[in-house]
Amino acid sequence: MTQSEPLARAIARHLPADGTVATAIPGVTLIRASTPTLPMPVVYEPTVCFVAQGRKRALLGTAVYDYEPAHHLIASVGLPVVGAVTAASREAPYLSLQLDLDPRELAELALDHPAPARGDAAAPPGLTLGTTAPALLDAATRLVALLDTPADAAALAPLIRREIHYRLLAAPEGAALRQLARADTRLSQIGRAVRWIRDHYRERCPVDEAAAVATLSRSAFHHHFKAVTGLSPLAFRTRLRLQEARRLMLSEAIEAASAGYRVGYESPSQFSRDYARLFGAPPAADAGRLRAAAAG
Repeated sequence: MTQSEPLARAIARHLPADGTVATAIPGVTLIRASTPTLPMPVVYEPTVCFVAQGRKRALLGTAVYDYEPAHHLIASVGLPVVGAVTAASREAPYLSLQLDLDPRELAELALDHPAPARGDAAAPPGLTLGTTAPALLDAATRLVALLDTPADAAALAPLIRREIHYRLLAAPEGAALRQLARADTRLSQIGRAVRWIRDHYRERCPVDEAAAVATLSRSAFHHHFKAVTGLSPLAFRTRLRLQEARRLMLSEAIEAASAGYRVGYESPSQFSRDYARLFGAPPAADAGRLRAAAAG
């Protein structure tokens, strides 16, 4: 039996069919897929993703993150990521646990359990791949297992969530989460700008205003923003616009020109060029391909 099998069995018990399900435990989401999936855009909130079975790939800018049961992925700020399940079958479906991170709890734990001082104030990447230690995997398994005993979940789930937060902070990749927990770090500054751009991405979103939100000079803002997100501020805004336009076309059957207008594009031709550059096909053709794939 592999170390991840207990977690895989716990997820499979509560997710017998493919899909993404928010459970009765706040902040805990289970994911199952019986086949590899097309790369799809998603905005990751601060979260940690554990793979219990199968394999997944996340793309952020030019960076590629492949993770499987031996690893977990931490998103420390809300990022527009392209994700795809790369290994899954009916016999061995992709099974994953996604847990929302609580910045306040991280801050409290970081104060109570400080790490050795470091002189490096650079912003770490917004996505971090970590090796899942046995104690961390055990805590994740116990959290999902609480779905078997709902009467215990209200009392015990917060304790196990806190344990997971602590173990993530104590791990080698915990430096990024410690920066997230403090308001005066580069990661927190860029996090504020990321949230501002996400709230205003349909607007012109001048870079100077986003830099002011981060309380950084224009040059420092550009440098640290790309270190965290893998994208320039304008490319980040473009990615948010295109991902939302794709969602509108697929989920609300909106035609391409209207979708582009609704996410902030004034020029249909510019929208089509940017869309094809990101997704590999013009908007209408890409939406048709995805609808056909979904129909089976």
